[in-house]
Amino acid sequence: MAQIKNEKQYKAMMARIDELFLETDESTPDDDPRLQELDLLSALVEEYEKELYPIEPPTLTETMNSRLAENNWTQKEMAAILGITAPRLNAILSGKVNPTFEQARAISSRLNIDPAIVLAL
Repeated sequence: MAQIKNEKQYKAMMARIDELFLETDESTPDDDPRLQELDLLSALVEEYEKELYPIEPPTLTETMNSRLAENNWTQKEMAAILGITAPRLNAILSGKVNPTFEQARAISSRLNIDPAIVLAL
């Protein structure tokens, strides 16, 4: 497969993708050359962006703070859900300490956080 070699090519392909989006829609047949070009350019752009602009997985602190915000919990409420003390939760959220194995298990299961994030893998 071809590759995008520089930012100039990337911008040109993004401009062409924008044009193709306007020219096609859900009713465009799969064998339409514009749709095929759009698929090809999208794959090239995705590959380029993965290499040059990788998205790092969130940290445990970011994920736990997100759960706090999503659920409108206080740290005290989250600590109770996890079965740990509020000061211990604060220390985990601040990155001062890592959760113990049992705390990590509770964080993963009770907050529905991927174990890889909890264990920083």
